[in-house]
Amino acid sequence: MGGEKQTAEIMVAEARKAFWVMVGFLALIWLVQILNWAGAYGLSRVFGIVARDPDRLPAIVSAPFLHWSWAHIEGNSGPLFVFGFLAAYRGVARFLWVTALIAVVSGLGVWFVAAPGSVTAGASGVVFGYFGYILVRGIFDRHGIDIVVGLVMALCFAYQFTGLLPSDEFSWQGHLAGFVGGILGGWLFRDRHPRAAARSAGGTPAARPVGGPAAPGLNRPAPTSSADPSRAALLKELDDLGL
Repeated sequence: MGGEKQTAEIMVAEARKAFWVMVGFLALIWLVQILNWAGAYGLSRVFGIVARDPDRLPAIVSAPFLHWSWAHIEGNSGPLFVFGFLAAYRGVARFLWVTALIAVVSGLGVWFVAAPGSVTAGASGVVFGYFGYILVRGIFDRHGIDIVVGLVMALCFAYQFTGLLPSDEFSWQGHLAGFVGGILGGWLFRDRHPRAAARSAGGTPAARPVGGPAAPGLNRPAPTSSADPSRAALLKELDDLGL
């Protein structure tokens, strides 16, 4: 009982941190938007991703913080907060690693696939990355609550899947690459539960008699021995590989 209470307290603490992390992130991109708007969106032109331009490859880090209009940032802010919080509430440290992976994969997707000379900026690639991560995290972590959360998000935000289709109205390359990055993050940063421990928790095999037959009315359990360490290590390695 005490362990369950401690686990719940840890989850609440992580959820609280996730909330404030997303509040801070939104506050930052809105502050950048004010400066960008005041400068006629020069920041987006200078620090956005230019497809296949080696000098602008570092812009994959800055582009998610920049937008092209008030409507652009307004459209991204709601899903960014919802998906970001759901991606972070189980652990902010892992969330930051997932975010970095999504930003890199999404940015590289734009850099390689977008039209030559085009300039791309916006947080939508990260939004789709969080969306993909939420959908698969419960499956990879084998966690029932997260599976339910993923299903609910898939149903409530089914329209988001249209953003993965080629279009001239938005950067579908960043959306699709970010979505793939989120799925990849769900796999790479999944929880790893040793299956050997799960098996041992289910009970040990029944004892087998050793030597001659037991005398009537007597139960003679077989002597117990420690589990084969090499077999346990093999099971753990297979589990780490997801096999």
